[in-house]
Amino acid sequence: MSHGHSHGGGGCRCAAEREEPPEQRGLAYGLYLRIDLERLQCLNESREGSGRGVFKPWEERSDRSKFVESDADEELLFNIPFTGNVKLKGIIIMGEDDDSHPSEMRLYKNIPQMSFDDTDREPDQTFSLNRDLTGELEYATKISRFSSVYHLSIHISKNFGADTTKVLYIGLRGEWTEFRRHEVTICNYEASANPADHKVHQVTPQTHFIS
Repeated sequence: MSHGHSHGGGGCRCAAEREEPPEQRGLAYGLYLRIDLERLQCLNESREGSGRGVFKPWEERSDRSKFVESDADEELLFNIPFTGNVKLKGIIIMGEDDDSHPSEMRLYKNIPQMSFDDTDREPDQTFSLNRDLTGELEYATKISRFSSVYHLSIHISKNFGADTTKVLYIGLRGEWTEFRRHEVTICNYEASANPADHKVHQVTPQTHFIS
């Protein structure tokens, strides 16, 4: 089945339509391995810590023992810190075949410790969601906006009419790179550099030993 339509500025398509063969598909959604799970937060989860369980291998997306359900109302807010910089390309949101399935997703980048009060601001991208019971429907992000993401917030703002929202799986597709730490080293070297030697090509991290 083709999904050629657009939702809130971003299109969606079946993961099965992607060019990767089935055995490679799980690798494509491997960004869950690059999440700092100890610092991940899910606000308004009914069971503490359950939000972390939906970030799991693509092959285990149908494991219904791991899910998150909202508590006071239908909203959920995931604060997802990465262990490096991410170029986010696509997201899968999988739920149940009822009105608890999310119907809208709003994405915010690089706002650590985001709260529900912060969701009043304009999101970086919004998606109207279809029911996805198999974890096959991908929503493509605007890569130009999500090319350097160290923290992602996913706001599930509404569902299809139930009192609470239930999410079984969230898949993240993209590229990961390590945080660059050499800037600090260069800065320290610059602080002790001789102004007479201040040339761009000489600004390299190095250690001086004094005998």
